[in-house]
Amino acid sequence: MRDDDWLAERFEPNRARLRGIAFRMLGSLTDADDAVQETWLHASAASANGVSNLDGWFTTILARVCLDMLRSKKSRREDPAGDIEDSLPPGPGAPGATAAAGALGPEQEAVLADSVGLALLVVLDTLAPAERVAFVLHDMFAVPFGEIAEITGRSPDAARQLASRARRRVRGGDSPESTASLARRRAVAEAFLAASRAGDLQGLLAVLDPDVVLVGDPEAAPRGAPRELRGANVVARGARASAARSRESEVALVNGVPGIVWAPRGRLAVVLAFTYTEDKISGIDVIANGDRLSSLELAVLD
Repeated sequence: MRDDDWLAERFEPNRARLRGIAFRMLGSLTDADDAVQETWLHASAASANGVSNLDGWFTTILARVCLDMLRSKKSRREDPAGDIEDSLPPGPGAPGATAAAGALGPEQEAVLADSVGLALLVVLDTLAPAERVAFVLHDMFAVPFGEIAEITGRSPDAARQLASRARRRVRGGDSPESTASLARRRAVAEAFLAASRAGDLQGLLAVLDPDVVLVGDPEAAPRGAPRELRGANVVARGARASAARSRESEVALVNGVPGIVWAPRGRLAVVLAFTYTEDKISGIDVIANGDRLSSLELAVLD
């Protein structure tokens, strides 16, 4: 058997695992498949002689490829909010679609994003490239810090600090809310989202302050639609009309307070920042402007 045939036989069983790692690092199935293919090209061009742990070797190559891709994306200063449709990977048959991505399609990517957690993907996208790589490798795939240090070009202690810093960002650090208050308001946000998904008007009214005010960015509503809604009945009917959007939303910490992120296939598009009065939602800021989105502190709720 030729060396490249032997290596291919060892690589193929790793493809799904490598795609899963790359998806968490890059946030796009198309980019993940590109990274896996690039990993194979690097591996097949190198000598695997003397490599005792091929699975770990493939992971190391993939992580370096992903780190380069993240740094390149950061240097181009791409706006992760932008036009949500423009930022999505091409569908089957579209220019630039890889065979693997085309075969899977956007529906499968949406399922994968949901399995990882839409809020987590959104928060991971706010991390610096090396932080994201360190967090994904260590906290999600238990890669030792010594290996992460080699991938990121840092010492093991520095790699540990990268993951720790990322972990604080992902988990929100110190929320201004007390533990009890945070739990109550999280329950309110979750009830709002569940009622919106179900089109449950009474459920929405139960968590809205009678005098609630909703204010939205121009980018958040159809042209000509009002940017401000007042009163629980009006806001609840608007939320019920957004049932389809709410199915691709999750509760997250928004500047330390429970709110909602809408992230189709893991791409942040809209944030609902809530203000609470006596554990009812009294204000909703619908944020869709790219500059405003990028200035938010977002974190995952455990």
